[in-house]
Amino acid sequence: MTRPFLLGLTGSIGMGKSTTAQMFADEGIPVWDADATVHALYAKGGAAVAPIAAAFPEAVLDGAVDRSRLRTALAAQEGALARLESIVHPLTTAARQAFIAAHADADLILLDIPLLYETGADAECDAVLVVTAAPQVQRDRVLARGTMTGEQIDLILSRQMPDARKRALAHHVIETHSLDETRAAVRDLIRTIRSRHA
Repeated sequence: MTRPFLLGLTGSIGMGKSTTAQMFADEGIPVWDADATVHALYAKGGAAVAPIAAAFPEAVLDGAVDRSRLRTALAAQEGALARLESIVHPLTTAARQAFIAAHADADLILLDIPLLYETGADAECDAVLVVTAAPQVQRDRVLARGTMTGEQIDLILSRQMPDARKRALAHHVIETHSLDETRAAVRDLIRTIRSRHA
């Protein structure tokens, strides 16, 4: 039996990645969500809580990782981000591998990973899909959420690979202008992958 085709999904903040991932799920494709996995690792009883408590005691509150306290700790300590990544990345990798094993009978699995290229996870994928939108559309979408300032958006973007570089590296690119166009592009891509890798 052939193993599932692993399609990595990435895109900068505000590009429509979560919406696109949901469209794959709507088509019956198993979707592994890196952000949801990290949330579970940080929650009470999560596998990352004890090692993060050991490295950053001030970041754990009531048995769970408090993200705002963690951000403060990361900003205050030299090399703190690398230490955090050395804790979290092996745990997320193990969770991803377990998800793939649990869906071994699927012909296609979507791996939704915001920092796909930045963490080297693209090496595990058979192909990568990048979602994109015009810079002003991207900024307007994020600001419309009401959870971030323009300065915070700029900080996040400064830590992510530029959109143009992601598009250049990608096997597939979907422009997320409208929901209907994006859904049609998702369905086309699923058909293409299945026809090539049947």
